[in-house]
Amino acid sequence: MWDLERDPQLSSTFANLTVFDQAVDRRAFRKRMEQAIINVPRLGQRVVTSMAPWELPKWVDDPDVDLDHHLRWMDLGGQGSQRELYDLVATLSRQPFDRERPLWEFVTIEGLAGGRSAMLQRLHHTITDGEGGIVLSIEFLDFERQPVPRPRTGDQKSTRSPKPLEDAAAGSSSGHDPDLHETSKPWWSRASAPLVSVATGAASLPSRTADLAGAVRSAARQARVGHRRSPLWTERSLGRWFGTTTLNLEDVLAAAHILGGSVNDFFIAGAADAAGEIHRKAGKPVEQLRVSMPVSTRHDRSAGGNAFSPTQMLVPTGLMDPSERMTQIHSIVATVRSERAIESMDTAAQAAAMLPPAAILRSGQHLAHSVDFVCSNVRAAPFDLFIGGALMQANYPIGPLAGTAFNLTTMSYHGWLFIGLAADPAAVSEPQLLLEELDNAYERLFSAVGMNRQRPEFC
Repeated sequence: MWDLERDPQLSSTFANLTVFDQAVDRRAFRKRMEQAIINVPRLGQRVVTSMAPWELPKWVDDPDVDLDHHLRWMDLGGQGSQRELYDLVATLSRQPFDRERPLWEFVTIEGLAGGRSAMLQRLHHTITDGEGGIVLSIEFLDFERQPVPRPRTGDQKSTRSPKPLEDAAAGSSSGHDPDLHETSKPWWSRASAPLVSVATGAASLPSRTADLAGAVRSAARQARVGHRRSPLWTERSLGRWFGTTTLNLEDVLAAAHILGGSVNDFFIAGAADAAGEIHRKAGKPVEQLRVSMPVSTRHDRSAGGNAFSPTQMLVPTGLMDPSERMTQIHSIVATVRSERAIESMDTAAQAAAMLPPAAILRSGQHLAHSVDFVCSNVRAAPFDLFIGGALMQANYPIGPLAGTAFNLTTMSYHGWLFIGLAADPAAVSEPQLLLEELDNAYERLFSAVGMNRQRPEFC
C-alpha cells in the first residue's frame, strides 16, 4: 500500500464522516486523543524507508509528533448546508498525507445549519483497515454525553473500566447477517475496508495433496484478473465527489430475509441495479460489471494492521426482476466468500511486498484497471455513541477508490445503514444521478416484498 501510492490514483486513505447534534468539546476531545496516542502507539509513529532495495519500510516512533497537526478545526459560518459539507469532505479526503509524519488526521467542522457539527476522520491504510479503525475509535468514543473520566495510563485502578465500550461491545448481539454482522463476535469484528491489492493468495498453502490442489485452484480463481466491463466509466482522475444515503437496518434485514439473501446481498444488489440503470440511460447497456469486495480475515481485537482479502466478482447489471438479481448476487457472493485462498492472502501480501516497488506498482495498476467499482461494509455500534459530549447522529464511511469509478461503503450504526458514495467525476460524470439511482434501486428491492422505505429525520 505504501509503494502503490507512487501512483496517486491508488491512494489507500480511507475516512469516516460523523455528524453530531452539537459542537464537539475541543478540550475534552483533545485530552482523549492525547491518551489515544499512548494507548495506540501506531498513531505516534511514521514510516521510514531504507535506501537498500531489499529492506521493507518500517514504523518508528516520531519524537516530534504534533497533535495540533493531526487535530484540525474548521467553521462553515453557522449555516453550512449538507452539500457544502460534502464538497469540503470530498476535497479534504483526497489530500495526501505528509509522509514525514504519522498518517492520520481528524478534522472537526463546526458551523453547520441547526447548530450541528461534523468530523472527518482520515487514516492511511498502512495504519489499519476498517475493522481495526473501529477498534481504534474505542479510544475516543463514549456512550454517555457526560461520561465519568477514564483513568490515564499509569493512573490507579478505577471502579470503571478504562475501555467501557470494548466491554459493552464484547457482549452485544443484534442478530444481524453473518456476513455483515456476526453475532458471536463484538460489533466491530466483521468490519472491512476496500483496497486493490497485489496479493494473489498463492502462498501459505495446505500441505496435504488434496487440500493443496483445491487451494491452488482457489488462488488461481482469485488471481485471474479480467478487464473492466463498463463502456461508460473509462476515464480516471484525482477528482472526488461525495454523497450519502441511508437505509433502515431492520427493514433491510426483513426484506433481505424474504428475498433469500443477506444485508450485504441487498446492499450489493442495489449498487448493481443502479450501475446498470446509469448505463442504460446513457445508451450503453451492460449485462455485467466487475466489483471488488474486501472480505475480513481478522481474528483478534487489535486496532492496527490489515486483515482482509480483496476479492473480485462479476455482478448482474442488466434488466431483471429485483428478486432474481438478489438471488444471483447471493450465490455469487457465497461462492467468493468460500474461496480457500482468502485466508492465505496475508502471507501472499507479505511475499508480494518483497517485490521491487516498480513491480508492485505495475501489479496494482493492472488490478485497478480490471475493476469497475468497489463495495464494502463496516459494522459499528448498535447504540448511541458520543464524542466530546456530542451525539453521533450519522456515521458515513468513505472508502478509497483505488483506481475505480466509485466506492460504495455502508456502515451500520444504531439501527441504520449509513451509505457513503465516493465517486471519480471523470468516470461518473453525473454522480448525483448515480446516487438518485441507488435510492431508486433500494426502493425497488423494498417494493418487491411489499415494503416502503423509511428515512431518518436527522439526515
